[in-house]
Amino acid sequence: MVEDSHASWVPPNHPRRESLFIRERLVDGFRDGYVAFQGLIAHGRGECFDYLVGESTIPPALTAERVAAAALLTASHPVISVNGNTATLAPRQIVELSKLINAKLEVNLFYRTREREELIARVLRESGAEEVLGVADDASCTIPELFSERRRVSCRGIYTADVVLVPLEDGDRTEALRKMGKTVIAIDLNPLSRTSRAASITIVDNVIRAIPNMIKFAGEMREMPRDELVNMVRNFNNEENLRSVLTFIRDRLSELASKGITLEFPKP
Repeated sequence: MVEDSHASWVPPNHPRRESLFIRERLVDGFRDGYVAFQGLIAHGRGECFDYLVGESTIPPALTAERVAAAALLTASHPVISVNGNTATLAPRQIVELSKLINAKLEVNLFYRTREREELIARVLRESGAEEVLGVADDASCTIPELFSERRRVSCRGIYTADVVLVPLEDGDRTEALRKMGKTVIAIDLNPLSRTSRAASITIVDNVIRAIPNMIKFAGEMREMPRDELVNMVRNFNNEENLRSVLTFIRDRLSELASKGITLEFPKP
C-alpha cells in the first residue's frame, strides 16, 4: 500500500483509493520539480497495462522478481538506476532494497537537468540513502552508442556495474547496456516494449508491488548457496517468461469477454 498525505479527501471505501494516491504523489513530484511532465504520461500508459494484468502481481512476474533478486544478490557490482517516477512512488523501498543487496543508487534521467538530479538525490537521502551517484560532475562516463542524456553515467556506478536494475526504463539505454555485457533487470508493465524485449530479466509488474516483492525474496534468499542462485539466473529465459505474461493477459481477457465485464448495481 502506498502511504499518502492525500488520505483526508479520498473516502476510505473508494474503489480506486490507492490509484488516486499514486496519481497525487506523481503530481506532487511534478510540482516539486523532480517528476518530468512526460513522466505523468508514462504513468498513465503503465496504468493501462496494469488493468490488463488485473492490478496484481501475476505468476510470471513473481518468477521474474525472484530471479532478479538472485541476480542482484550474486552480482559483484549491482546498481539501481532511479528516475523521477521511481523516486516518487517507492523511495524508501528502493533504498531498503539497495541496502539489502549492497547496491549503489544512481540518478539517471532522459529529461535531465541539474535541478532534477539534485532533487531526486535529496529524496533518496531523506529516505535513508547514504550515497547517491550520477549527480552533476559525478556523471562523467559515457555509455557507448547512446545519444540521449541517459548516456552520462557515474564511472563508479552504472558504467562499471555488472547488474543494473532499471525501474521504469526506456529501450535505448537497455539495449546499450546489454551491448556492454551487463545484466539488465527491467520493471515495465508493457510486455511488448523495447525495454521488456531487450532486458535480461523483465518484471511485468507495477513498481510499487515489484520492489517490495524483491525485498521479500532477497531477504529469504540471502543465505542460499551462491551456486543455486547463479543457476536460477542462468536457467531463466526472458522470452519464455514474456510469452507467459502475454498468455496470461490473453486468457484473462478471454474470460472477461465470455463472462461480461458490466458492473452490477443494486436496483432502486
